[in-house]
Amino acid sequence: MRLLRYVTSQCVPTVLIICSTASVHAAGADDPFQRGSQMYIAGNYDQAAKSFAEAAAASPATGTLQNFGNAEWQCGQTGPAILAWERSLWLDPLNANTRLNLRFARKAAQLDAPDLAWYEVCSAWLPVNAWAWMASTSLWLAVAMLLLPAPMRWRRADWHQGVAAACFAVFLLTLPALGGVHTRSRIGIVVSAETPLRLTPTAEAQVLTHVPAGETARLERERGSYVFIRTAGAAGWVERGQFGLISCGRDGLKSGS
Repeated sequence: MRLLRYVTSQCVPTVLIICSTASVHAAGADDPFQRGSQMYIAGNYDQAAKSFAEAAAASPATGTLQNFGNAEWQCGQTGPAILAWERSLWLDPLNANTRLNLRFARKAAQLDAPDLAWYEVCSAWLPVNAWAWMASTSLWLAVAMLLLPAPMRWRRADWHQGVAAACFAVFLLTLPALGGVHTRSRIGIVVSAETPLRLTPTAEAQVLTHVPAGETARLERERGSYVFIRTAGAAGWVERGQFGLISCGRDGLKSGS
């Protein structure tokens, strides 16, 4: 098992990666996570970022994404670092170290945190898969408590209805969070520095403004190799490769180094 030790510095968000001897032999030299760990410890952050990106693309995990973000930050890649940390929080919103890294990076780059609706804030209280699991489990348990007593020849009791009502209430309470998960999946990060925001989805289109790396935006529609995004102060088209969604698995992971 890989052992990850997170240390947050006062000036730079840092992750120290320590692998036990057993895991080193088990992982082997071909494991991208192991390569990234060795490169990071050696100070070769560019190669570490590429190795962590490979590991995260193969199997997204909160620790791998956090390490990927730290390597990108050490390379001076603000946009890819913030995107990796946001993707880490997408999988594990309870990770305090990643939140500290994001807060530090946005403060250093003078960027605002995402502006979330109340139901999106609720959806970030638990991992995204937990809400779907809670909704389906509570709904089916409520249905079972109402329908099973008759065919199973159970004597209907008051507690059957009580459990069914409680489960149905839990199901209703999960619906706003499920909606928040859906809308948050359209949130992304601009990864390229001074990304041109264009009036139309063409390379010859008028440039409305330039968006800094790490800026948060919402994806509204797609056309060819361009996506239409809306930031806090502007809206327009950017090239697809200059924008990444925080929801893992939608558009892949690339090193910005």
